[in-house]
Amino acid sequence: MRAACRRLSVLLGALLPFAAQAALPLGHLHFLVPGGAGSGWDTTARTAGRVLQGAGLVGSASFENVSGAGGGKAIGTMIETAARSGDTLMVNSTPIIVRSLTRLFPYSYRDLTPVARLIGDYQALIVRPDSAIRDFNDVVARFRRDPRSVKIAGGSVRGDLDHLVPALALRAAGLDARRLAYVPYDGGGKALSGFLTGEADLLSTGLGEVLAYHGAGKLRIIAITAPARVAGLDEVPTLKEQGIDFEFVNWRGFFAPPGIPESRADRYAELFAAMQETDKWEEMRRRNGWQNLYLDREDFVRFLEQQEHDIRELLLELGFLRAGSS
Repeated sequence: MRAACRRLSVLLGALLPFAAQAALPLGHLHFLVPGGAGSGWDTTARTAGRVLQGAGLVGSASFENVSGAGGGKAIGTMIETAARSGDTLMVNSTPIIVRSLTRLFPYSYRDLTPVARLIGDYQALIVRPDSAIRDFNDVVARFRRDPRSVKIAGGSVRGDLDHLVPALALRAAGLDARRLAYVPYDGGGKALSGFLTGEADLLSTGLGEVLAYHGAGKLRIIAITAPARVAGLDEVPTLKEQGIDFEFVNWRGFFAPPGIPESRADRYAELFAAMQETDKWEEMRRRNGWQNLYLDREDFVRFLEQQEHDIRELLLELGFLRAGSS
């Protein structure tokens, strides 16, 4: 009897990996990233893919970076290859709203299938460690004296997220944000390099993208757009603490190709809902300084509709859009 039990145990042990594989919700998932390696999009996609794999929610994951046209090239690729793209998801964020409104590309979120909103990343305003700028009030004082003396770098074009955030902060300080000297770069990595070599006085970027540099003393965060100080960054003040009544969080989420069956879109959404419950995702979210902003498919679409309306109003007010142009 004992020998028979041992043989049964061995047999079950051999079969378990096959049973687990068969039970996986998805065999493979391909992530399309509309920016370069090391960007916030890239980090979010690769982190999610690896957590999904580690939790056994997908069998394998692959990643593809398609840069260009402010993310428009990747969106175009997903739309054009929708019929044969298989299990492909694209990460995106607030810029898909901004760039469609400003006609940087001819697409909008409506041309894709929203799956889930996952996380939020506060924006950070940064100086080099040896900068004479101590806080954002110093920026305000300099700008008031001479707007051209304050150059702010960002990893996107004029009128996009990295430009809008400091512009809105200056507007909240009662200044003419249209006079901001913004230095655009093609991606966050290039913006960081240009900033560190002295091509700009400040850098505007996502908080999660610079945590490691801040911790290593390679740059200094003078303000974040959070409503309160972030755990683990107790020394970094918010804009609101400095008298600037402005806060902002950049969401990131996932989109599937257009025209896919509802059942498949729901399946993708279920993967991310399950991932939210894993300890590993919580660990990675906290490590990257991301806020939990999870929304399911239905709520995500409602959110996108509202944000499109709100950002259109802001762009009109700042002069980046003309009435009747959107």
